[in-house]
Amino acid sequence: MLQTLWEQLQILLGLGRDVGDVDAVQMALRTIVIYAFSLLIVRLGSKRFLSEATAFDVIVGIMLGSVMSRAINGSAPFFPTLLGGVALIGIHWLLGVLAFHASWFGTLVKGSPVLLIKDGNIQQQGMCRAGLSEHDLQQALRLRSNQTDPTNVQLAYLERNGGISVIPRKYEPRVVDVSVEGGVQTVRIALE
Repeated sequence: MLQTLWEQLQILLGLGRDVGDVDAVQMALRTIVIYAFSLLIVRLGSKRFLSEATAFDVIVGIMLGSVMSRAINGSAPFFPTLLGGVALIGIHWLLGVLAFHASWFGTLVKGSPVLLIKDGNIQQQGMCRAGLSEHDLQQALRLRSNQTDPTNVQLAYLERNGGISVIPRKYEPRVVDVSVEGGVQTVRIALE
């Protein structure tokens, strides 16, 4: 029974055949199996995989696509390729756990944020390190804080995922007391 099921699976997926001998239906079935399997291992291995991805995550995505495509086109054995995909996601998960527990390791594999603006002043060293021009920074300010003037920004960072975060400056309202008619009445005005 199990042997018959195994033989049927081999025929359906065209396993053990040369690449040129795999027909369109077998290739489509391989694609469906690989897609479902890849989705399963990615969902089990990393919840944040490819959302706000760091280079650490993107590399795994590229590698996983490359590895799994070999099982689809038959250029590598089917089941060992699936195991290779599991190993890749497992390593990614393990490195993510290590990065969580050891901040130095997280910085090593994911990078660190780069300070771009501090208290309204552009940090030229950070801009140079990040490879950003002032035009790039102005674009990020427009997109993140609806302004282009860095003096209105308390902090801005190039984050580990490549995005730029902006924390606007908080201004304390200036309070002015105005006396009316020789001290009879005082009006307090908050100017922002």
